[in-house]
Amino acid sequence: MPRAPRTHYIIAYDVTDDANRTRLSKLLLDYGERVQKSVFEADLDAEDVKEILKRAANYLAHDDSLRFYPQCRTCANRVQSLGRPANAAAPTIWIV
Repeated sequence: MPRAPRTHYIIAYDVTDDANRTRLSKLLLDYGERVQKSVFEADLDAEDVKEILKRAANYLAHDDSLRFYPQCRTCANRVQSLGRPANAAAPTIWIV
């Protein structure tokens, strides 16, 4: 079966409740990578987006928001940034 076309998305959210914000961020980690505290990047197909929106609805209050910004490949390849790279590895922690 051919793979569904995927689009690169910037996903941003603003959720006031701490527990719901944590649940939403864990959900998004299943699909992409965190690039800032409330911003993710992910390559998704239409079914992925529908599934995320369906599941995320449980974590959003009336004044909260979850936004998906699609990017074409050309735009995604032209992203510029300063500071920590988006895919920087987590620091190694040693417990002795």
